[in-house]
Amino acid sequence: MTATAPQPTGERRPVLQKRIKWIVTATIAYNLVEAVVAITAGTVASSAALIGFGLDSTIEVLSAAAVAWQFTRRDPERWEKGTLRVIAVAFFALAAYVTATSVLALVGQVDVQHSTVGIVLTALSVVIMPFLSLAERRAGRELGSATAVADSKQTLICTYLSAAVLIGLVVNSLFGWWWADPIAGLVIAAFAIREGIEAWRGDACATSVGMLLEDEHDDHDHDHHGHRL
Repeated sequence: MTATAPQPTGERRPVLQKRIKWIVTATIAYNLVEAVVAITAGTVASSAALIGFGLDSTIEVLSAAAVAWQFTRRDPERWEKGTLRVIAVAFFALAAYVTATSVLALVGQVDVQHSTVGIVLTALSVVIMPFLSLAERRAGRELGSATAVADSKQTLICTYLSAAVLIGLVVNSLFGWWWADPIAGLVIAAFAIREGIEAWRGDACATSVGMLLEDEHDDHDHDHHGHRL
């Protein structure tokens, strides 16, 4: 595999790897808190969008955990397709649930209550997620890690979802437009379907994993040649 960008030095590489691990850990921890708070607040306010947002955060955590588990295996490539399929099914299930609840809310004209907690949570996400995404993307690019760059894009998608839910909650609170919440829920469902299709096909993530594995094999080959010499 031919490198398209200069690789970091031996001293810099461990620093970048450690930085990415910390960023990913912080992202997972935040998503866990976000999921619990969003689902709870959404249930209290009868907000399909807020509940869907919380479920999406849960799947993002499970997705990261699945990939982390995959790379603890002796042969990560062997588990790649199965891991991606599990992630895809989870996203499809989320899309089906949020679509059903949003449509029922629209048909039944469910009265969505004001949720201060939901507004604060989504507003925080709009601020925090881009910062985490940018930090991971910069470190990933310098390190040459396609997986880290791809993961940073997933984090950025969370920002868009946060903004959609925030707009729905604020509009409902200010103008009493109850339909804004289920519409935001349908936006989340659309994003979930898109992510599910990409995971099922293996787009981006599969390519990234393959690139890392190829780099790893190249490193091992160089080490073996060095020992032989």
